[in-house]
Amino acid sequence: MRYYGVILFFIHLIGFGQTTMVDNKELHVVEIAFSGEASLSKVSELLEANAELHSIDFINWEVFPYRPEVKFRIAHHANQIWLKLYVQEENVLAQRTETNSATHRDSCVEFFLDPIGDGNYYNFEFNCIGVTHLAYGPDRNERKFVDPTIIEETVRIESSLGSKAFEERKGGHEWEMTVVIPAEVLTHNQGITLKDLRAKANFYKCADDTSKPHYLSWNPVGTDSPDFHQPSFFGSLIFD
Repeated sequence: MRYYGVILFFIHLIGFGQTTMVDNKELHVVEIAFSGEASLSKVSELLEANAELHSIDFINWEVFPYRPEVKFRIAHHANQIWLKLYVQEENVLAQRTETNSATHRDSCVEFFLDPIGDGNYYNFEFNCIGVTHLAYGPDRNERKFVDPTIIEETVRIESSLGSKAFEERKGGHEWEMTVVIPAEVLTHNQGITLKDLRAKANFYKCADDTSKPHYLSWNPVGTDSPDFHQPSFFGSLIFD
């Protein structure tokens, strides 16, 4: 039994080492030059032309093996974060229509951002029709919602699935979403400048209430069960 325990100990060390190797991804967020106010369609076009494509494809919990194809581009311009997300999944669902509702239960893409690396982060959760959930704090329990009015007046978002709620649709679907996040919506970091910022972040895909629930991440999450509220497993964003 003594040798068996030693073997298990070394297996644990090897497994831990492998996790550490893939943790802490680093992503450079390019700055895009453009004169004037860019429409969402223009933002989409500029992201396509200037920003690299990245995947949200890590299965952290084998009990949820379904892996839709999810990719994103990210850049910044005029103190705004620009995102474009691409999803191919079997089922889509969009029941939530109110800002700060439980959008993660629908077909959802998420962007968690700790802008100054102090352990406090914003969780942007967008369902597939562009309804936004946004709160701030150090963990899943101690969170404060950002005022819905501020979210609705500042965050711009457009989905190829439109903006009307619908019940689950099966049979395979592709959808895209373009999002503009002005720094002013980071209400607990007033006056923050994105250029040259080094931040911590993670990107996720989930769909709790669909027939094929799943929990994918960009940077691996080393917990025993699904939990995206883990800033210790965020990767790094370096804003050029």
